[in-house]
Amino acid sequence: MDITNFIELKHLSNEHVNLLHSFELPKEQSQFTSLPINFANVSEGQFRIVILYRTEPVGFFLLHATERVKDYTNNQQAMLLTSFSINHSQQGKGYAKQAMNLLKKFVSDEFPNCNEIVLAVNHKNIAAQQLYKKVGFQDTGKRKVGPIGEQFIMNLLL
Repeated sequence: MDITNFIELKHLSNEHVNLLHSFELPKEQSQFTSLPINFANVSEGQFRIVILYRTEPVGFFLLHATERVKDYTNNQQAMLLTSFSINHSQQGKGYAKQAMNLLKKFVSDEFPNCNEIVLAVNHKNIAAQQLYKKVGFQDTGKRKVGPIGEQFIMNLLL
């Protein structure tokens, strides 16, 4: 089944909150990201994005247009993507790849001044690295030390 037509990226709304609070990840994944429940409140310049399959929230990530972006790039028009996750019960269905394939258009439409998306991925998180590369992210060659080790800085030009 082609899920492409059923995956959407949307800004978080009240109708999604309860389901997002039920998200779970196995320990081997939760070490690399944060669950949506940790983002009940966000600061100015942080945007909670929900990945919907039909109308059901299956994933989540944050986009940042804050000072934090400067830790990853000198581009003042870049946004930082963090806390990407797909609910454990929904994994293996292609939702992550489809969502990331929609990212360029979503960011261009919603944040027209943005021309680059940056992210950090842990060197041990091979599955995430492969996903990001498949959808066009490139390793910038920059490295950061994160809470559990070295992180590769990747970017996607819009």
